[in-house]
Amino acid sequence: MSRRAATLAVASVLVLLLATIGSLMPVPYVALMPGPTTDTLGTTGKGVPLVKIEGRTVHPATGHLNFTTVTYRGGPGGRIDLFTALRGWLDPDVAIVPEETIFPEDESPEQVDEENTRQMRASQQNAEAAALHELGIPYTTQVLVDSVQKGRPADGRLKPGDEITALDGAKVTTVAQITGAMTRRKPGDKVTLSTRRGSTAQQHTLTAAAGPENRAVIGVVLAEQYKFPFTIDISVGDVGGPSAGLMFSLAIIDKLTPGPLTGGKFIAGTGTITPQGQIGPIGGIQQKMLAARRAGATVFLTPADNCADAVAARPDGLRLIRAQTLHDTVQALNDLIAGKNDLPTCTK
Repeated sequence: MSRRAATLAVASVLVLLLATIGSLMPVPYVALMPGPTTDTLGTTGKGVPLVKIEGRTVHPATGHLNFTTVTYRGGPGGRIDLFTALRGWLDPDVAIVPEETIFPEDESPEQVDEENTRQMRASQQNAEAAALHELGIPYTTQVLVDSVQKGRPADGRLKPGDEITALDGAKVTTVAQITGAMTRRKPGDKVTLSTRRGSTAQQHTLTAAAGPENRAVIGVVLAEQYKFPFTIDISVGDVGGPSAGLMFSLAIIDKLTPGPLTGGKFIAGTGTITPQGQIGPIGGIQQKMLAARRAGATVFLTPADNCADAVAARPDGLRLIRAQTLHDTVQALNDLIAGKNDLPTCTK
């Protein structure tokens, strides 16, 4: 065998060996890819409106208001191999990120899924509150027990789902009112809670325990729930995370006001939202824009804090509108329909 042939043979064996090792070597990275997009003005697979409103006049809506998602490969128990990661780094449609970005080291995959589900529920509630706030429709809030910590004073006394209506006789409707009052208590102090479980009113006097930094605690995790004057149901199936809040709010506003908010256009977007209508940043902006454009969107509502990254990766044919508050975004859509050009846009 000639020297050249021998060299080629050795190189081929090395390439094959490296390929085999690469395909078998798991790496602690996750591949993020464009996921499905869903029209918040559309229906579920069972023909039920994705955003269903009962007890209030609903107006017909046209066009699209799609929320976008990111899908992933990898993670604990199913890590991608080295070659998959290398291909992802070379693919402009894929983002390869450290595993702990999606799966924190101190949380199991099941806990991550539970947290994503909780965030989706919270985003729906916030979106409903933000939409009604924007439309000037009044609603009330209530404080619920989300969970009870074992071994703490509330253990065995309170249950998840209990509504806390008063603390030491003072009416409460927000979590901030309770946490503010507890900062003025010391371990060993008596704390009287008025609660409602179903239709039954109860009263519990607890002795505050010492928590972190010797703060007074009773051992409950609280959550706010909104009481709306009519029913709003949002059905998204197996989708988690908080990033669809903006699009849920816009769909509710579109259904509760005459005339299409989209002007018949295919609009997609993303963004977290607070009950007051502030829009927050999200992850995976590049993959979400790609998913939106592939689905047919021509306009993409982009959280202001994501604008720089969005401009750098914007697909051809997709117009970016900067979204900072719900009020400003609704105004921008109205201006878009009216044909105005001075819309809030993303810049680097």
